[in-house]
Amino acid sequence: MARTDAASRVIAAPSDQVFAALVDPEALTAWLPPDGMSGRFERFDARPGGSYRLVLTYADATTAPGKATPDSDVVEARFVDVVPGERVVQAVDFVSGDPAYSGTMTMTWDVTPVEGGTRVDIRADDVPAGISAEDHAAGLASSLANLAAFLER
Repeated sequence: MARTDAASRVIAAPSDQVFAALVDPEALTAWLPPDGMSGRFERFDARPGGSYRLVLTYADATTAPGKATPDSDVVEARFVDVVPGERVVQAVDFVSGDPAYSGTMTMTWDVTPVEGGTRVDIRADDVPAGISAEDHAAGLASSLANLAAFLER
């Protein structure tokens, strides 16, 4: 059964800065990895039809084994839609030999100006069964907190 996970946060930064942080690889590697992980892009092309390959590495793999290797998750993604200043939609696949992580998850990031900053809404549709709802919720919240810290400094 398909699952949707979502999270949102108001960030005290202008929407153009928030949107820029969603499509810049240097910014993304600074804030996107959840707590306890680091990331690096092997390729990155932020335009509709473009793609990226992101390697996320666990600082301590003993508490959370990786999906691709014992200490890493590898994400293959393509940009489905990029609406400047408003939305980024990605089709995301985890590289894994475990069928519990198979299938394409659609990640939608919406950016909306609000009083005091920008509301960022993340929706993940068709989340693979191997990703626990609790861990995914924590990861989404962590990424949003990292984005806020990155932009509000």
